[in-house]
Amino acid sequence: MTPAAGRPSPPVATLLGRCRTLRCLAQLHARIVRLGLHNHHALLARFTAACDSLASPCVADSFLSALPSHAVPLSLRNSVIASLSRHSPLHAALAHFNIVRRTACPDAFSFPPLLRACARVRCKPTGSALHAAAIRLGLDADLFVRTALIQFYGSCSSAGASRMLFDSMVIPSDVSWTAIIMVYVDCGDIVSARELFDRMPYRNVVHWNAMVGGYVKCGDLESARRLFEEMPQRTAAAHTSLIGGYAKAGNMQVAKRLFDKLRDRDVFSWSAMISGYAQNGYPGEALRIFNEFREDICPDELVIVALMTACSQLGNIMLAKWIEGYITTYSIDMNNAHVLAGLINMNAKCGNMEKATVLFESMPVRDVFSYCSMMQGHCLHGSANKAVDLFSRMLLEGLSPDTAVFTVVLTACNHAGLVEEGKKYFAMMKNEYFIMPSGDHYACLVSLLGRFGMLRDAYELIKSMPGKPHPGSWGALLRGCILQGDIELGKIAAKKLFEIEPDNAGNYITLSNIYANIDRWADVSEVRAEMAGKGITKIAGRTVVLQ
Repeated sequence: MTPAAGRPSPPVATLLGRCRTLRCLAQLHARIVRLGLHNHHALLARFTAACDSLASPCVADSFLSALPSHAVPLSLRNSVIASLSRHSPLHAALAHFNIVRRTACPDAFSFPPLLRACARVRCKPTGSALHAAAIRLGLDADLFVRTALIQFYGSCSSAGASRMLFDSMVIPSDVSWTAIIMVYVDCGDIVSARELFDRMPYRNVVHWNAMVGGYVKCGDLESARRLFEEMPQRTAAAHTSLIGGYAKAGNMQVAKRLFDKLRDRDVFSWSAMISGYAQNGYPGEALRIFNEFREDICPDELVIVALMTACSQLGNIMLAKWIEGYITTYSIDMNNAHVLAGLINMNAKCGNMEKATVLFESMPVRDVFSYCSMMQGHCLHGSANKAVDLFSRMLLEGLSPDTAVFTVVLTACNHAGLVEEGKKYFAMMKNEYFIMPSGDHYACLVSLLGRFGMLRDAYELIKSMPGKPHPGSWGALLRGCILQGDIELGKIAAKKLFEIEPDNAGNYITLSNIYANIDRWADVSEVRAEMAGKGITKIAGRTVVLQ
């Protein structure tokens, strides 16, 4: 019996099935080479599967690439291509695909994983070239290839190309129907998605879930709710989509009612509620919900990130330490990008900047969110200059700041008194990154200019604002006028605030205080009389003593 036809070494085959670490994989790799078992195709298939389970397809890639081309069946090559497409950069999967093209003829299983990889990175030129190769080989009509092409073109914002491919299918599969519906959902064309949904000869729960989720994604919660009520079988997935949609819209009352009606609650539904409360500024409720659920279900990364968001809002360092211990107890992967970013954000907001810095520097690749979290932490805890330094470092790393980052860096400039830097970053946002400044951005710069006596510049900046007057900017100018004792400009700012916020007693009190500071008591009385005439009263403060 030839080695290829013989049975693989039982110990090696068994150990491959139990392999859980890269060290173990390396030892088994060496044993396969030493024993000359590379002709055992079944054993090689197990080795490739073990590499995939450990997210190390490059090991299988280098091993198979070193073997004679005739010794490796196409099915194994396809397995490596699929694994590389999932776990490695696109170019690595394409390199192995090119080996197949040189030594054998790719089949219908060679293309879908590559097309999915192209879809993930939105690489239209490469995906289009693969499409052309599939046409030349007569494989483009294959059901799996065609469905992957529909998904690929949809991810590249070419819904028209996806629709042409779908319409040319003789009998689309359930997966193809789902793919084309999701293409329209992802590009925001919910009308076309619904038109296809209504045309379907048969709908399963996946199609219903896709449409309900599509309406939620487009923000049409009313249509999502109506379709949900029509479902023959209301699934937990559709239920959770609705919960998440209402939570995102800030309607936690409806989200809670839907949650209470859901019998089979899973980690996703609990996560949606915890995230909803945390993101809507109810950290206490988020923690209460978590305490209800933690005895029943093992938490995942999504739940932990939501929990850390709630803790960040509370700024409770002891709670932060407890959450870190909880993560360790339940073996949550702290190297997961979302978990690590959440840990940095939580420690920074809770004041443990030393721990946040260690975690930040340990990140293999730092993103905009982590930089923003660190900058916010420094702003909150008295080291605004470090926040500005981090912003400069972020730019050097080639990252593009978003609107939130610019809010933080302008706040940092305000705290640190960096007038020229604040003006420079405000201009950079508009002229280099083409971000339209929001009212908050204007308010930050107005506050900075006002603190350093540049009230006329601040006033001109407000007048240059597009759109409606922003109370935050006028309020910042009014506070600057108090600081600098500019009565006339203060009156202008106050009157603008009276127009924008006619019922806000604080604006009247602030103007009254400006007059009081320079002993213009007649003007103080006039402001108070105007308040009384409009029925505006200052809400009295009170102290509660706990016994």
